[in-house]
Amino acid sequence: MPKRVVPEERRRRRRPTKSGRVLSETLIVETALRLLREHGGAGLTARRLGLALDCDPSTLYRYFRGMDELTLAIGDALIGRALHGWRPTGRWRADLRAVGLRIHAAYVSHPQAAVLTASRVSGRANELAADEAVLDVLRTAGFPLPETVRVYHAFIDTTLAFAALDAASLALPGAARRADEEMWRSTYARLPAATHPRIAESAPLLATRMVTSAYPTALDMLLESAGNVLAQGVSSGSGRLR
Repeated sequence: MPKRVVPEERRRRRRPTKSGRVLSETLIVETALRLLREHGGAGLTARRLGLALDCDPSTLYRYFRGMDELTLAIGDALIGRALHGWRPTGRWRADLRAVGLRIHAAYVSHPQAAVLTASRVSGRANELAADEAVLDVLRTAGFPLPETVRVYHAFIDTTLAFAALDAASLALPGAARRADEEMWRSTYARLPAATHPRIAESAPLLATRMVTSAYPTALDMLLESAGNVLAQGVSSGSGRLR
């Protein structure tokens, strides 16, 4: 049976831990992010988190029903960081590009956490705020509702997919990551044109591009495609262009 979650205001009135800190959801999430950065996903356990917070592990269940709920809160915190300070300008492409790049950057800045959370749906406050913001940008720009949902779906899944992909690479041990990057120079760049003509002619560019994220390019292509759809709607009198 799930443990009852005590409201935040009641938790804050509890006695501090031995080290003098008063526990909160925010403190627990921030500590969990540090443990993930230092020890990876396998290192995030209630026992290790309790030690880091100087409290009994069972105390954590007054804040989260289990480690899975904490995982969702971590993902929501990353989205919150992405949205912090962002304000819509009324230019829909620039606004969506800014939101996408912010979300991607927030996840890859904590790659171990991103690997755990990028594929999850939390339904928490920051996630809902991000969804509302993206949908509002699209509707305000004049996208019909079906196109709004279609573009939103592609936008958010592309953003999170690249976040997960790029984070997984960054979460690799340093030697493995360097070996993957070197492969473009040590193997691809040495393939003869006689057997692999397209790779051979592209090798210098591949060695440069393939060690960086393709997300900005994919995002620009997605927004350009969405803009074409909106422009077609405007020309047929079914919408307005911004």
